[in-house]
This record gives sequence, C-alpha cells and structure tokens, in this order.
Amino acid sequence: MPKRPSANRFSLTIEYYREEDGRWLADIPALPGVTAYGRTKKQATAAAQALALRLIADRLEHGEAVPGPMDVSFVAA
Repeated sequence: MPKRPSANRFSLTIEYYREEDGRWLADIPALPGVTAYGRTKKQATAAAQALALRLIADRLEHGEAVPGPMDVSFVAA
C-alpha cells in the first residue's frame, strides 16, 4: 500500500468578541483581515472559517503558500 504524503498541519485559532448589540465577532489573528460578524456565535464562526479558507485558496493559487497536501483545523479560543 503506497504511503500518503504527509500534510502540512496548522491550526487557526478563532477569537470571539460580543458586541453591545448582541452580534458576535469571530477573528482569526493569524490571518489579518479574517474577521466576520454573525447574529450567533455559530454564524460568526462559519463565516470566519469560510473567509479563512477562501484566503488560503487565494494564496495557494498565487504561489504565496507551499502547495501540496494541507490539513487545516480551527480551534475556538
């Protein structure tokens, strides 16, 4: 059985803030500009994760990240 190539593994920490109006803000400090709002914490998380994945894909397409197998996980802080 062939050996799978090892993936570059990194975790992205999501930090949360609650606005006075009740909205949630999810921010990924390791990726400047990846900040998203949601009416709930779950919505803010999903929006931030989607934005982070779009940014990573864009960087891969433009040769700004090492191409190859990649394993991304998100950690709520």
